[in-house]
Amino acid sequence: MSSRLSAAAAIAAPPLGSVGGPPRAGRSGRVVARPVPDAEADARMAAKVLNIGEVLDRLRVDYADITLSKIRYLEAEGLVEPARTSANYRKYSAGDVARLAYVLHAQRERYLPLRVIKDELAAMDRGEAPPAAPAGPRAVPSTPPATGLDVLLGAERVRMSRRELLAASGLDEEALAELERHGLLRAVSGGGYYDADALVVARTVGLLAAHGVQARHLRAARAAADREAGLIEAAVAPLRSPRSAGATAGDDALPRDSVDELALLLVRLHAALLRARLGSGPR
Repeated sequence: MSSRLSAAAAIAAPPLGSVGGPPRAGRSGRVVARPVPDAEADARMAAKVLNIGEVLDRLRVDYADITLSKIRYLEAEGLVEPARTSANYRKYSAGDVARLAYVLHAQRERYLPLRVIKDELAAMDRGEAPPAAPAGPRAVPSTPPATGLDVLLGAERVRMSRRELLAASGLDEEALAELERHGLLRAVSGGGYYDADALVVARTVGLLAAHGVQARHLRAARAAADREAGLIEAAVAPLRSPRSAGATAGDDALPRDSVDELALLLVRLHAALLRARLGSGPR
């Protein structure tokens, strides 16, 4: 399965730092991986097998948040099937690494759920072009230009299951449960799915954890966000839009433009105060 995918994955996924080098355009105009110097070297590369730690090192060149647990999770979900030694150690081929890179690229850049990525991989294993994938958890982007916090965090509307959030963020179940316990993220009320903000929080907390910052240390950040949200709501309350003819009782929405502007100003203020406190400002 992996060997059939390696050529397709090398084209579909972005170049992987130490797996094939930067891409080039072939005679047909199709982007292909950079060739190694000769056929013998190519054969040696294809035959080389890696342990899971070596795979992690290679993938981290382009996917800094990849973890051993996520690689194992993708294997458990059937997205990659490395060979096993007689002692049951995993041995990954170049095709396996390309396959993992394809999955990670599809998650990060296209926000596809694993079931859709799995369908694409299966199509390539059969020698077919990947099916026209639906937008997955990423819906059509908003038409108006991004403003406010959307400028910093992105404006895509994402719907992810719990398992998809775990795979996309690299967190394990225990870490995600801890974030929820401390109120740092939660599923959309009544929807049973997670949105783009939950994904940003999960990924950011995962990166903070690499520096020894734990979820319990971040309760102050959640409390500060709650206070600032209250400040914004109080500031724009006198500007609430009048109900339209079709609005229901209680549907007095906050003016979006004012909320966006205030939110971005508070984030800018917070960043400036933090930089000043740390003494790391421009000299």
